[in-house]
Amino acid sequence: MENDVKEFLSELLKQLKSIDYIKPEDIPNIDLYMDQVTTFMDEQLAASKRYESDKILTKTMINNYAKNNLLPSPDKKKYSKEHVLTLLFIYYFKNILSINDIRSILNPLTEKYFGNDDGFTMQDVYTEVFSLEAEESQKLLKDLGKKYKIAGETFEDFPDEDQKFLHTFSFICMLSFDVYIKKMLIERMIDNLNEKKRLLPMKIHIQERKVKKQAQINEPVFLFPYDKLILFVRAILHA
Repeated sequence: MENDVKEFLSELLKQLKSIDYIKPEDIPNIDLYMDQVTTFMDEQLAASKRYESDKILTKTMINNYAKNNLLPSPDKKKYSKEHVLTLLFIYYFKNILSINDIRSILNPLTEKYFGNDDGFTMQDVYTEVFSLEAEESQKLLKDLGKKYKIAGETFEDFPDEDQKFLHTFSFICMLSFDVYIKKMLIERMIDNLNEKKRLLPMKIHIQERKVKKQAQINEPVFLFPYDKLILFVRAILHA
């Protein structure tokens, strides 16, 4: 079993190295047409394909992302480096999150950092997030090795001819449960962000009403002397 785990981790490490993330410096600093964007993405992320015929990104996908407000519109049909970085985030998220959820977490970033010439940019956000990749990969390897070993110790009383498949099935179940829990956690976090965003205008409105009411309380009240006005009018009429 120990040799099996080592062999498994060695093979997994090779796969992880082949699926290296796209570094910002690898992205052209010139604006690209849509065909150039799809070609770039397909070449850079080819190792993440399950099947050779799989498409990383298509024109239809890009148009749908822009239509659904996930991706800022291109400038004269050209896409900047920040467009490509945003598309990379979408690519990594789309396998586990809905379009609405992706929009909920990307829009605050693109609204504040996309095309920002004064301060932090989308490239800064991307670089910061993926700087954690090396450390997280090592943690992932250790966790997978532990799960693989545990899975290999299940179904001991079952027929020998069934155990290889059952060990694989057990390992898949453990990984699936891990993905399920993490996906549920992500969705809860996004729901909380959406709820805070929904309540913010209401809180601002309530605060404005409080300020207005307080101003009315503190505002000096001037009472017009209506009795003197009446006497003045009568005097004019009888003059």
